[in-house]
Amino acid sequence: MGGVPTKHHSKSKVGRRRSQLALRKVNVVVCPTCKGPTLPHRICPNCGTYVKSGAKPKAAPSAK
Repeated sequence: MGGVPTKHHSKSKVGRRRSQLALRKVNVVVCPTCKGPTLPHRICPNCGTYVKSGAKPKAAPSAK
């Protein structure tokens, strides 16, 4: 047997609680390598590359 609520919950209180249940829009970005859709800060499922947005490419070590 379940419990019985002792107090009535107003419409506004129920609505404020349920406001956190809303689905959020998924941010999809374009992979710079294969141009496929991927989630931010994750490895691309199509080509497997991971590129930080603020990262600069490192220069190749020069032979001395």
